[in-house]
Amino acid sequence: MSETLVDRYDALLIDLDGTVYRGKEAVPGAAEEIAKARAKGLGIRFVTNNASRSPQAVADHLVELGFDTSIDEVSTSAQAGAAMLAERLPARTEVLVLGTKALEAEVLKRGLIPVNEAEGAKAVLQGLSMDLGWRELAEAAVAIRNGALWVACNVDATLPTERGLLPGNGSLVAALKTATDSEPLVAGKPATPLLEQAAKELGANRPLVIGDRLDTDILGAVNAGMDSLLVLTGVSTEQEAQALPEDQRPTYVGADLSVLHRLP
Repeated sequence: MSETLVDRYDALLIDLDGTVYRGKEAVPGAAEEIAKARAKGLGIRFVTNNASRSPQAVADHLVELGFDTSIDEVSTSAQAGAAMLAERLPARTEVLVLGTKALEAEVLKRGLIPVNEAEGAKAVLQGLSMDLGWRELAEAAVAIRNGALWVACNVDATLPTERGLLPGNGSLVAALKTATDSEPLVAGKPATPLLEQAAKELGANRPLVIGDRLDTDILGAVNAGMDSLLVLTGVSTEQEAQALPEDQRPTYVGADLSVLHRLP
């Protein structure tokens, strides 16, 4: 039997928006292609920079769209960010959390204590929240200037919505950079912790990163030393990929996820 693309790998690390769904609609055929890869024994992990939703909420949304998945197949930048802090801080350290209740929950799961004031906080974990305001950013600025370890779940400058591009977590991270003259550690793509954590949890030796954005998904794979597949169902184009330096291009480019089960 001829080798197909998935036969070269033992796991798929798959982006969400633009790759398996677009807004409230699944990308046609995506659920079926992922199910076929799972049936071949590949580990599946949906890997998202979104830190505002819990892994369960992400899994529930995928199930609603027709994907046969569970919370065990979801990795978020909130999880990766909390894990980065837990590796560097003693248990029960107070962490000032800029983000949603879902982000606070990940901090608690790691044995750390979420707080909302700078006093006593030894770290700041920043993820997107639609309710984040000046007072919360001010508390974080004080904590960071006092030496708190700062981790950003992601630095996506924009958030795609039905109204167009709105400010993403990276825009709010930029405000704190300006206010503190500091740089955060970053958990999400194109930094490597999220991808590396997902691969480690799967026990994967040959993961393939799949996504629709060159600046996050594909660059993240490059930074992590992993092969990548750019699908043309979202943001980036094949022409944009070809315009990159050779060492920053995706390993493969495909119209959609059906390329996984074809000859490479």
